[in-house]
Amino acid sequence: MENFHTRFSAWTPFSNKSLNRQLFQERVALTSHWFDLWTNKQRQEFLFAIFLRCTKSQLRFVQDWFSERMQVAKVDFSTVLPRFISLYIFSFLSPKDLCAAAQVSWPWKFLTEQDCLWMPKCVKFGWFLPYTPTDNEYGAWKRHYVACVSHLDWLTPREAAAIYGTLNEPKTEDEELLERQREKCLRKRIWEEIALRNKELFKVRPPWVSGTCCSSVLKPRRQPRLSQTVRERVGSHEALEKQLVLTSLEILPKRSNISGSHSYPLLSKKYWHGVHKNDDSSSYALRPHFILISSRIPAYEMVVESVKAGVVSVVYEHSVTLESLLYLIEKALDGRKAQSMGIFSDGDSREINLLQGYKIGVKNLLRPEVRDFWEKLGSYVATEEEGGHVDFFVPLGASEAGTEVLSQLSQLTGTFFTAPTGIATGSYQHILSDWLGSQWGKAPSSIYFCEAKLQTWSSFADFLEETLKTVRKQLYPLFKELQKSISGRMIGQFMFDTMGMTNILNNQETAQALADRLMELSKEDSERSVVERQFLGHKVQAQQKYLNFEALINLERILQKDSAEKRTRVVRELLQSERKYVQMLEIVRDVYFAPLKAALSSNRAILSAANIQILFSDILQILSLNRQFLDNLRDRLQEWSPAHCVGEIVTKFGSQLNTYTNFFNNYPVILKTIEKCREMIPAFRTFLKRHDKTIVTKMLSLPELLLYPSRRFEEYLNLLYAVRLHTPAEHVDRGDLTTAIDQIKKYKSYIDQMKQNINMKDHLSDIQRIIWGCPTLSEVNRYLIRVQDVAQLHCCDEEISFSLRLYEHIHDLSLFLFNDALLVSSRGTSHTPFERTSKTTYQFIASVALHRLLIENIPDSKYVKNAFILQGPKYKWICATEVEDEKFLWLSVLRNAIKSSMEK
Repeated sequence: MENFHTRFSAWTPFSNKSLNRQLFQERVALTSHWFDLWTNKQRQEFLFAIFLRCTKSQLRFVQDWFSERMQVAKVDFSTVLPRFISLYIFSFLSPKDLCAAAQVSWPWKFLTEQDCLWMPKCVKFGWFLPYTPTDNEYGAWKRHYVACVSHLDWLTPREAAAIYGTLNEPKTEDEELLERQREKCLRKRIWEEIALRNKELFKVRPPWVSGTCCSSVLKPRRQPRLSQTVRERVGSHEALEKQLVLTSLEILPKRSNISGSHSYPLLSKKYWHGVHKNDDSSSYALRPHFILISSRIPAYEMVVESVKAGVVSVVYEHSVTLESLLYLIEKALDGRKAQSMGIFSDGDSREINLLQGYKIGVKNLLRPEVRDFWEKLGSYVATEEEGGHVDFFVPLGASEAGTEVLSQLSQLTGTFFTAPTGIATGSYQHILSDWLGSQWGKAPSSIYFCEAKLQTWSSFADFLEETLKTVRKQLYPLFKELQKSISGRMIGQFMFDTMGMTNILNNQETAQALADRLMELSKEDSERSVVERQFLGHKVQAQQKYLNFEALINLERILQKDSAEKRTRVVRELLQSERKYVQMLEIVRDVYFAPLKAALSSNRAILSAANIQILFSDILQILSLNRQFLDNLRDRLQEWSPAHCVGEIVTKFGSQLNTYTNFFNNYPVILKTIEKCREMIPAFRTFLKRHDKTIVTKMLSLPELLLYPSRRFEEYLNLLYAVRLHTPAEHVDRGDLTTAIDQIKKYKSYIDQMKQNINMKDHLSDIQRIIWGCPTLSEVNRYLIRVQDVAQLHCCDEEISFSLRLYEHIHDLSLFLFNDALLVSSRGTSHTPFERTSKTTYQFIASVALHRLLIENIPDSKYVKNAFILQGPKYKWICATEVEDEKFLWLSVLRNAIKSSMEK
């Protein structure tokens, strides 16, 4: 009976451990079952009762269990404390520690780069900003501190004596040893004095003072008074700082920066050793470089940020006058002459779009106001003998007309004018090409701008132009409807002002006839203007033919003289553009493919071998092909002469374009693979985030880098056309160049066809997405022809004749005409509260094959106009358009589509 002795319960064995364990588990399971059946409130009461009965060790066990399985939130003090307290904490860090703290997180980076932390550290050494930072400028004092430290020239007295010499007699070894001990004691005393002063200042420093100029507002009314010696030290220190400020302002060169957004020139080393000396040979006498930037340039703010230090930049509005532009130049130069002047504006190879209404070309260059402008502008620049020049950032050097403009300007002003000769496509890529008559050992673009930033802006401008094309295409229907609405309002206002409301109501037929006649007059005016423009165009063309005959003779003479030089220049540009293209392909290999392949080999795979093969195999083959093409071009140019040929190299390259065919066929799959891997593989997403749009990748992402092969063929065509233009007809290379151009042109048409097919497929996907309940539209060789908005009518009595039938408007329809079917959908409009915008929705109704569609015209009557009937196998729609022209245009397009579908 002892084995079954119980304690506190008749059912709990006390001595038998196995039975006790079994019964305990059964009761735990029963309690757990009850716990699952309880409500949330009952569970909380049960847990509260259990925790009240637990000892400290048991509660500690629960706490440890939670800490192991649940991460305890760790709060960053800078995100919780007030900002002035966080800044006060960071103010105790040294500059090196502040730079290290800036790498911890974005909040710390924002706080540790505040001017209130770095300004006292700069002022302590007498480093003052030569300008006032703007409200939106961030981290100016930190950049100034880093710039000053990076150019410091630290020398001990002994090192300075060894470099610059000394006036004292040489000393013996004992005297040198004694001098060193004296220097050591003096240095130690100085550090003790500095530590004492900092300690005294720290005692009286309120905790909210951050070192800014606004800290005096927060100063308490009563502060502890400093001792007399400390006040004297502080006063002498303030006087020294004030003297350093005045001296630094005196030695700074005067400059007028209209934009005020880019950096400033650093002080030269001769001022670091003797700050208090006045030097008359400072940068007052230096002639600055000057750059004019038009606001018409896309993203011109990035161009302004690319301007080098020491270059005076002026941003001018495109709508100003010539006199206003001269005033801006004169004010910026402040009575000085510029060593060189750059004009960064819009234009092409024949003229420069300087201002609104002033496209400077050969025709208008000698107009009085234009001539006066260039003569005055030339007086602001150093002469050609003094090395002065004016640089147009427009490819005027790529054509005869542009070269003539530059020549006339040089003769008119006595200053050398130059422009880039690049003709490769792309947004402003000509800026980084060769320049006409460059005599300074480097391109003028490197005189004014940081080329890396300028290249980044060029890529961004290319992206902006593509975006604008898409926006124009999408907004065209909206502008068209807006034009119709404005025309209708003008006609209505004209009728109301002329006839009055009473006459309009009494003579509705007359009003309708007047409206129709006004519409016809507007059409006749537009047609007449078109005819007049065509007549004037033919007249001008006839005059130009007569003038072009003489121009062609002169052009032929000029081409015979310098065709060899221009041919060499274009071939050199072909080599340079090919080198840049290969460099972009090498970025894909070095930045993306190589790390992914290395990770796969080290058993830390980011992507599988199959995905890497899909993404990079074709582009690496293209890189190998173009690398060989580049080597051939480089070898040919090393021994170049006018008799050498380049067409055979391009022809050999054109016979191997099947490598590009593999890439373009797999291009959609490559992009989808990138998107899928980014979504499904976090490591690859992190990899792209770390490498995309960095300085190494020229601020481009992997999909943007993969665009270069498709764009390169247009550049090939332009460059080969230019080479053939400057190649004489009897030259051996003429036939090979023609063959190469035909190869590239044929392949470019293949690329354009692929783009068109993809755009059509995307267009079908967009239509399928916006129409609710629409079936699958993606089929081979299907494309959209036209979309027509109509009103669906219902006839009350179809047994009477058409002229007497009454119709009512029941729905708004949209008819989507494809090359093989007609899709009918209902159209609805929903408006957003508090906004003028509206949203159009579509609901699928039916689709009819074109070869089974019947069309019946409804003649105009008193009750209906512009109506027609569409009859399908199951449905019939009575439709009407708003304008008569839309009806006939729609029916003609529909008939032609039906005939084409039945002929297949």
